[in-house]
Amino acid sequence: MTHSPTSLTHFNQSGEAQMVDVGDKAVTQRMAVTEGFIEMLPQTLKLIIEGGHKKGDVLGIARIAGIMASKKTAELIPLCHPLPLTHVEIKLTPLPEHNQVHCQTTVKTNGQTGVEMEALCATQIALLTIYDMCKAVDRGMVIQSVRLLEKDGGKSGHWRA
Repeated sequence: MTHSPTSLTHFNQSGEAQMVDVGDKAVTQRMAVTEGFIEMLPQTLKLIIEGGHKKGDVLGIARIAGIMASKKTAELIPLCHPLPLTHVEIKLTPLPEHNQVHCQTTVKTNGQTGVEMEALCATQIALLTIYDMCKAVDRGMVIQSVRLLEKDGGKSGHWRA
């Protein structure tokens, strides 16, 4: 994993936590795409795919939970700016060959700061919702590989994993 050698912006010169001042930044269209996976037993995935889970439409409920989470990100991450989101899309795709569900989230806004945290939060909560709804039949599910795939907008421009 490669990181650029820049300073941490959420700390001031004295080392104290701060909310970054984005007031002088230009308002631009911003977008972030994230992904993650939840691995489970084959019979658990079969229940989800066939809609046989007694709690209902697992993927539909997880999608709504992820959308709700994206809108609440600033309440969960202490130094995150509250943003007016213009679009949230969550795709949940069963991958029977890997006993997984893949979650891909796209979040957009017109603002002065990016939406990576909103997309990551949405992905995590969608996957956690799947875990919550299926834990009675499969406590060994594993959420994995949650990451930023792409971001666009602002001074740093376009980035892709």
